[in-house]
Amino acid sequence: MSVRVAVVQATPVVLDAEATVEKACDLIGEAGVNGARIIALPEVFVALYPSSRWAHRCATFGREGAEVHRRMWAAAVDVPGPLVERLGAAARRAGAWVAIGVNERDSARPGTLWNTLVWLAPDGSLAGKHRKLMPTLHERVFWGMGPGDDLTVHETEHGRLGGLICWENFMPEARQALHRQGVDFYLAPTADDREVWVAAMRAFAFEAGAFVLSPVQYLPKTAFPADFPLADEIAAGPDEYLQGASLIADPWGNLLAGPVSGREEILYADCDPGAIIAARRVFDTGGHYRRPDIVPS
Repeated sequence: MSVRVAVVQATPVVLDAEATVEKACDLIGEAGVNGARIIALPEVFVALYPSSRWAHRCATFGREGAEVHRRMWAAAVDVPGPLVERLGAAARRAGAWVAIGVNERDSARPGTLWNTLVWLAPDGSLAGKHRKLMPTLHERVFWGMGPGDDLTVHETEHGRLGGLICWENFMPEARQALHRQGVDFYLAPTADDREVWVAAMRAFAFEAGAFVLSPVQYLPKTAFPADFPLADEIAAGPDEYLQGASLIADPWGNLLAGPVSGREEILYADCDPGAIIAARRVFDTGGHYRRPDIVPS
């Protein structure tokens, strides 16, 4: 029996965690009403991705960088915590598995932020979280490194769900961790809206013999509040800081939905689990095409 999946391309309420979670809950509800049982939202949707197009000025000891960090901390999410509970309630109402990216904090020990993918089960419970292994370039100013002990898949009634965040998808060892666990629905939230990302997702779907769901924010300049600490950088920047390009690919690397750019939209696809077995009969990265005798793992 096929399962309907949804990839949410949307704009956060920048630096407002409460409002962004409220919007996320509405989007989860819409996707659930439309039959989605696996719903993926973008990388750090709550509530800001620090784009290199403006964040370079934060790599100093200056006041502006400190203020951006303070605002990001204030708009971050404790996992578990009250905002996660609200998202879990939305997942329960939708009757769906939900994955959403957040800036994670630990209020019991203020300081470091993490880029985290939060997993919520259809009963509303927190099923798990994954912290991004390696922040890329300027991202290291904002996020700590993930511990690497949370690259697990979730056994569900629809198959095995797993995911990697943005460019850690280009880490072969991280992908192999999912392959060996037999990931069936591979989530890849990202802030990369280039054509090469679309090509990579199609290739990684074929590599894994899995359905790939890749949500990207649509983030126009107008989404930034007037009191943003680097408002002059935003004003001088592009009209769209993230154009989208969300997609859904099947286990053969074919696009089922997207890429869609330049607007908010929820993408849907009906996924036949039989396609996973058919693809892995030919090429099974974690099975008969794995040669640990040549490349030890």
